[in-house]
Amino acid sequence: MVELSHIDFAYRQPDGEAHPVLHDFSMTIRRGECVALLGPNGSGKTTIMRIINALAFPDAGVYRLGGTPVERGIVQARDSRFAKALHQRVGFVFQNADVQLFCPSVGEEIAFGPLQMGLPEAEVDRRVADLAGLLGLDGMIDRAPYRLSGGERKRVAIAACLSMNPDLLVLDEPTDGLDERNTDLLVRVLADLVAAGKTVLLSTHHPDIVERLDARVVRVG
Repeated sequence: MVELSHIDFAYRQPDGEAHPVLHDFSMTIRRGECVALLGPNGSGKTTIMRIINALAFPDAGVYRLGGTPVERGIVQARDSRFAKALHQRVGFVFQNADVQLFCPSVGEEIAFGPLQMGLPEAEVDRRVADLAGLLGLDGMIDRAPYRLSGGERKRVAIAACLSMNPDLLVLDEPTDGLDERNTDLLVRVLADLVAAGKTVLLSTHHPDIVERLDARVVRVG
């Protein structure tokens, strides 16, 4: 499903100075598996996820999604159908959920993606109700996300991604800052998604979560 081949990537300062992050990195993700990226801070885990979501592009090497090369020119072309399809297939939950929550209510956050896809109102309502139930958000539908706890906001961000029914769910440190109850709920949801055939990629510093999800480990750095 995902193939990264011999990827090089460096962040560049305004003065042109380069800070290499990835060198000759390769990884494949098969459909229906759970993969965990492990490595120290600064090793490139988030960069890998940004590349997979076409939020960054490698300096060298090739990224293929479903066998199709993902390249800057195709993704950033005006009215790119490829970019729209990619962001429907790949859902990204940032480490800080606040950066992706912008709607007045939880229900509107979950409904936003399906509405942009042009789905019928009845289907949008069904997805909102299903995901609110799955992630324990039933009683929060009309609440503003900024009034929720960090763990609740993380669950809203995941629900908003899942509302698009992506083939691949990418999560950057999904349990960061969560209490035990929210962590347990999230791990159960991810395990159920994988059991249902979804593909999950996550980064984490917690080996117990990797074990609970029976994830294949890819070490970075």
